[in-house]
Amino acid sequence: MNVFTHFRGIIDAELASLSVAGSLPAEIDTKNVAVEPPRDASHGDIATNAALVLSKQAKKKPRDIAALLAPALEALDVVDTVEIAGPGFINLRLSDSFWQNQVQGILSAGKAFGNSRMGGGERVNVEYVSANPTGPMHVGHVRGAVFGDALSNLLQKAGYDVTKEYLINDAGSQIDVLARSAYLRYCEAHGRDIGTIPEGLYPGNYLVPVGQALKEKYGDQWLDADEDVWLATVRDEATDAMMDMIRDDLKLLGVEQSVFFSEKQLHASGKIDEVVEQLRARGHIYEGVLEPPKGQKDEDWEPREQTLFRATNFGDDVDRPLKKSNGDYTYFGADIAYHYDKYQRGFKSMIDVWGADHGGYVKRMQSAVKGLAEDGELDVKLCQLVRLLRDGVPVKMSKRSGNFVTLREVVEEVGRDVTRFIMLTRKNDAPLDFDFAKVLDQSKDNPVFYVQYAHARVCSVLNKAKEAFSGLDTSDTSLAGADMALVNHPAEIAMIKQCAAWPRMVESAAEAHEPHRIAFFLYDLASEFHTFWNKGNDEPSLRFIIEGKEDLTKARLALIRSVAFVIASGLEVLGVKPLEEMR
Repeated sequence: MNVFTHFRGIIDAELASLSVAGSLPAEIDTKNVAVEPPRDASHGDIATNAALVLSKQAKKKPRDIAALLAPALEALDVVDTVEIAGPGFINLRLSDSFWQNQVQGILSAGKAFGNSRMGGGERVNVEYVSANPTGPMHVGHVRGAVFGDALSNLLQKAGYDVTKEYLINDAGSQIDVLARSAYLRYCEAHGRDIGTIPEGLYPGNYLVPVGQALKEKYGDQWLDADEDVWLATVRDEATDAMMDMIRDDLKLLGVEQSVFFSEKQLHASGKIDEVVEQLRARGHIYEGVLEPPKGQKDEDWEPREQTLFRATNFGDDVDRPLKKSNGDYTYFGADIAYHYDKYQRGFKSMIDVWGADHGGYVKRMQSAVKGLAEDGELDVKLCQLVRLLRDGVPVKMSKRSGNFVTLREVVEEVGRDVTRFIMLTRKNDAPLDFDFAKVLDQSKDNPVFYVQYAHARVCSVLNKAKEAFSGLDTSDTSLAGADMALVNHPAEIAMIKQCAAWPRMVESAAEAHEPHRIAFFLYDLASEFHTFWNKGNDEPSLRFIIEGKEDLTKARLALIRSVAFVIASGLEVLGVKPLEEMR
């Protein structure tokens, strides 16, 4: 149960009753009424702005409306106190029994606790990674891959129908460079001395096995052959080999996307021409001449007539060219067609995860989606750079890749779970330091260890309880029947409140497209748990297992089992395994 949605329903019902009684106008609009935690926890458990937002409609002072609503809320069995604060906020403090009763619901739902219907099954396309298929994934791709995957999981938990997609950039000139680089390794596989890799080609050793595979499949037929003989075939073979490598790297990270969309096939399908003509028919495309870019001198600018998209009609700074001087479509033209293809596949809601260096491209792409479909929506999430460190010292480049540290090298050294969790400990548009020494540190300062340790400790306590009480049933069904009135210490109630806030966190994080909030939430919950654990070390009466008191022990086991379920539910969103023991 989402506690705040539950009380929103109660408050809406009470407002409706006041309307029927004539104390408020009939058919009063409550859509802007908020029910949420107060900013200051000392003010209570729930706050609502109902009186303030309804004041204008009701033609009453906010505190007068609050005075009408407060008695009805105070009469609820689960409400201890109601306070009218400031200009008319209403703060509620709920009874311990209300919070104690939440544990049963958590135990009944298990890891499904927090699942929401907010999304209503709406189809959402999340496109992420989409790295050029010219080499292995590097550490810069890790953050976007983890962010996009966790966001997809979060949206699914919130009730959306999510498709995870990868755009294969296999239509640009970089693929010809890849083919020439692979051909060089093909010659090397035949015993040719290729010397130093020429400037402009990809130097990494990852293309050595590609050259060997080309030799085994095609023999020596391309040795000394003109480029136009082998380029197309080598381009396809090398691209396929790189995509196999990329899929393997992503799988190592726990990322498996369901759709891989080829830009090359998009060009071949004629879809770009089709979309451009549609936009032209709507008056969104014209032939014109752009002004010189800001800061560029007129003499350095060659004005020429271009095919332009009226991006300024949809919020962009300038209109954007769709064709190059040679008549080929620009990347922007292809991207418009690609996003329209998504829309035609039923995705009105689209999310793209890009690197921070694409920030200047956001407005034009969003303007294009608006021009294509009034009900289409594109949210672009930019992921800032990751700085790799080892004990505070920048990490040297990889020999395998030639000029960067690969995703595989990172995951193989610290593990998938650590990599994923740490990548979500900062908001996506904030820089992130990844220190190999610190991410493996077993302390409170390492968030992934701290959260997984909380889950493992719960599992350990449950096992020890069976040893302390012969025949004790610690199944979830049995624990759900525990006498939770025995769990009444302020720290215990605080843990329940934190667990009960999980459904709201899922919905708010999903609505904001911010999966990092989940990592923060889990750290706070783990902190509540570890704090109470430490209290038990100082005060034996607060330990989870109390000798001779099976009922109290069982109630506390129910509490910490609910904590474990929420942690497991959150880690599932992040794509991290909840450990049952630490090693």
